[in-house]
Amino acid sequence: MSIISALQEIFSLKFMVYALISGTLVSVCASLLGVTLVLKRYSMIGDGLSHVAFGSLAVAASVGAAPMKVAIPVVIAAAFLLLRLSEKGKLKGDALTALISTGALAVGIMAISLSSGMNIDIYNYMFGSILALTKSDMILSVCLAAVVIPVFVLLYNSIFAVTFDPDFARATGTRVGIFDTVIAVLTAVTIVLGMRLMGTLLISSLIVFPPLTSMRVTKSFRGTVTVSSVIPVFSFVSGLMISYFCSTPPGASVVCVNIALFAVFALIGALKKRS
Repeated sequence: MSIISALQEIFSLKFMVYALISGTLVSVCASLLGVTLVLKRYSMIGDGLSHVAFGSLAVAASVGAAPMKVAIPVVIAAAFLLLRLSEKGKLKGDALTALISTGALAVGIMAISLSSGMNIDIYNYMFGSILALTKSDMILSVCLAAVVIPVFVLLYNSIFAVTFDPDFARATGTRVGIFDTVIAVLTAVTIVLGMRLMGTLLISSLIVFPPLTSMRVTKSFRGTVTVSSVIPVFSFVSGLMISYFCSTPPGASVVCVNIALFAVFALIGALKKRS
């Protein structure tokens, strides 16, 4: 099969078009948010919120409610709770994330066991599925990108200050708390929208891999943001193609591409240091 005929086959399928558009936009949003989260040492919040999302989805499925309508507010509330309690210092960020994520996971497992058991919807949310994407998911992804990308472009200087020196940002009049809350809420929405394609077990990889990969070769915040916005486009499209033609889970395929890119960028970074 030639490349042209393969592309024609892919774009003739609505679910593949939905997956390409939704996944690419969500991946870019996740990587941009990930730059701030990784540098502020909040990278595990993605993993924690994905477990919260699984728990809320399992409960919603067991009672016959709309999964997205339940998951989005619950995950946003969890993100806000994680942020506020961490700031007050009552519990360390990693300990609090582990506490909430394991608790939510346990609730989800209990809900599944007390209902009809694992069904196809829960399975798709856990491991991701190309076939699960709908037009409404694509529209929500476009709306998310229409918020996240302009925020990073228009408020770049404020995000830079809040990320590296919150005290200086406060001294200059920046509302650090509001910025942190906005980042947490956008991260929560990104995770929920990406779960259907990547799966709850792997969605956090979209937040962590692109920033860490770009940091192997970049030395500035602007460079990291720029490279981090390009990497997920290549990794997601490549992973989706692998998933389609090899019949592998999309989430795992995308993560494998990200692992390969990280190794390549790490090698390039090591060679640059030697020279």
